[in-house]
Amino acid sequence: MKKIWVLTVLILTSLIFAACSSDSANSDDGSDSEDSSEGEGTTVEIFSWWTGAGEEDGLLALIDLFKEKHPDIDVENAAVAGGAGTNAKAVLASRMQGDDPPSTFQVHGGAELNDSWVAADKMQPLDDFYEENDLMDKFPQDLIDLVSDEGNIYSIPVNIHRGNVIFYNKKVFEENNIEVPTTFDEFLAASEELEAAGVTPLALGDKNSWPATQILENILLAKLGPDDYKGLFTGDVAFDDSRVVESVELFGEMLNYINDDHASRVWQDAAQLVAEGDAAMTVMGDWAKGYFSNDLNLTVNEDFGYITTPETEGLFMVITDTFGLPKGIENEEETKEFLKVLASVEGQDTFNPLKGSIPARVDADESKYDEYGKDTMDDFQNAEALAPSIAHGSAAPEGFLTKMNQAVNIFVTQQDVDQLVNALVNASSEF
Repeated sequence: MKKIWVLTVLILTSLIFAACSSDSANSDDGSDSEDSSEGEGTTVEIFSWWTGAGEEDGLLALIDLFKEKHPDIDVENAAVAGGAGTNAKAVLASRMQGDDPPSTFQVHGGAELNDSWVAADKMQPLDDFYEENDLMDKFPQDLIDLVSDEGNIYSIPVNIHRGNVIFYNKKVFEENNIEVPTTFDEFLAASEELEAAGVTPLALGDKNSWPATQILENILLAKLGPDDYKGLFTGDVAFDDSRVVESVELFGEMLNYINDDHASRVWQDAAQLVAEGDAAMTVMGDWAKGYFSNDLNLTVNEDFGYITTPETEGLFMVITDTFGLPKGIENEEETKEFLKVLASVEGQDTFNPLKGSIPARVDADESKYDEYGKDTMDDFQNAEALAPSIAHGSAAPEGFLTKMNQAVNIFVTQQDVDQLVNALVNASSEF
């Protein structure tokens, strides 16, 4: 009996140890799993299309600054190259629709943000974030409105590009004794003189159709003024308004002075024509300034100059890259820490001088920017109005922009005013 009792005790003891061992193993596994769970979300995935010269440098510098401040948080640079953002937007759309959002992603303020992601209920409002970080008076109200929808703020602007700029070859104008134009009449007259001198007046690279659309949007801003220009996208002004027709007609006149090989060139190629003196001017966003300075090693106000597009003095066609907080991410607090760096003076002054843009904040350090940057910062802060760009997704939904680009592309070759106006009227059903 005693032997049986001893044997029973031994068996029970072994079972207890086995259970403890099993619990311990399960506890270890559970602990690893718990640690892993805690570890999830400690990597912030930053999704963008910044892979080119200047913009990639700016992004990497911003990431380095974040790592310096938060060495315990990993960063995944999920930039997608190609297509001026087209490829990245396609990947992003697939991920967002599949409920697999990155921690934060690059998106243009305005329609691209609001119509695509806010309307789809994919973004968290950032009103409390703005209040907690004292941001409400750090951006112009027009800019805050651009990243807001129905009274809520949804993203942080990190930079500002200007879309209503003519860059020109100073030597070409000086050698031909021609004044740089500030009105459309002056532009057409100068173009006649330049063409007679054997110089292409206006360089265009519309292998991608948006550079031509950018010219037209600047004419529309000039002829309608900022309020009625915006009214085009709220339904308050019709696309067959007489001023729109006038703008399209003027667009056609300007196209008489472009380079013959425009359809085989991208915007950088058009800028190259200006740099080499084969063309006198190009209408382009001020990322072209970065291209002239950084890629071609030209000196601002010596080799090339800049003016606002005709009759838009005091107005600012704004393109802003922004980052928000998607719904459904697991690392919300870590992502907010990245957004804090992005929104800070230090963050914006780290990123923008390398990107070739200016900061979205009004209290940035001007000493970190060159002459063009200082001028543009002043214009941005004192603009009569900020006008959202059509060509870069801020003014109108993507469906409208696609149709407008297609119609403009046809107009560049056929110059049928009625056809383009009717196409714009039909495309406005996208609003």
